Amino acid sequence: MLEVQSLECIRDDRQLFSALSFTVAEGEVLQIEGANGCGKTSLLRIICGLRLAEAGRVLWRNALIQANREDYYANMVYIGHLPCIKAELTVAENVRSLLDTRSLTVTEDILQDALLKVGLGSYDDVAGKALSSGQRRRILLAFVQLSQAKLWILDEPLTALDTQGVALMESMIIAHRDAGGSVIFTTHHGMLLDGKMHSVQLGRQIKAL
Repeated sequence: MLEVQSLECIRDDRQLFSALSFTVAEGEVLQIEGANGCGKTSLLRIICGLRLAEAGRVLWRNALIQANREDYYANMVYIGHLPCIKAELTVAENVRSLLDTRSLTVTEDILQDALLKVGLGSYDDVAGKALSSGQRRRILLAFVQLSQAKLWILDEPLTALDTQGVALMESMIIAHRDAGGSVIFTTHHGMLLDGKMHSVQLGRQIKAL
């Protein structure tokens, strides 16, 4: 489904990685591993089309993502490590605002069910500014569930989540994978995903230019 071919990334006169290649098929989960500063977020942004690589290419369904943009962005959702939650909007309004970016709408019942699943069932009318960091992260989990995306790209998805939130994220990834979806994620914490997961290690090729 997604193929990365011979990517090279340079930042601040350092080559973070080069000749990086991997594939992610339907129903596969890939973890990007490596220490801080090794280029994990840069790699995710390249895969999402938010940053250009110095070399290499990213293909979606055998076509360059730049040439297959409409289909790619309809089927991919990216969540960065910083929550993009608007303080003045309520929980429900934030989810609907995020869905608007994908031209999606849902019924009130579907929205409430998604909020209930992520532990925000009684917070639908609470403003974002009144939420904890973990609760803001759970808004993103509700959005991801409703996004209809086949490929989830998640940068540090466990940030600010408590033990129950981590278990919820793990169960969401497993359910998405088992339904034929694909996930690429980074995390400094371990995840329990039944062992059905591949990994790519960054950081071994960093060098000054």
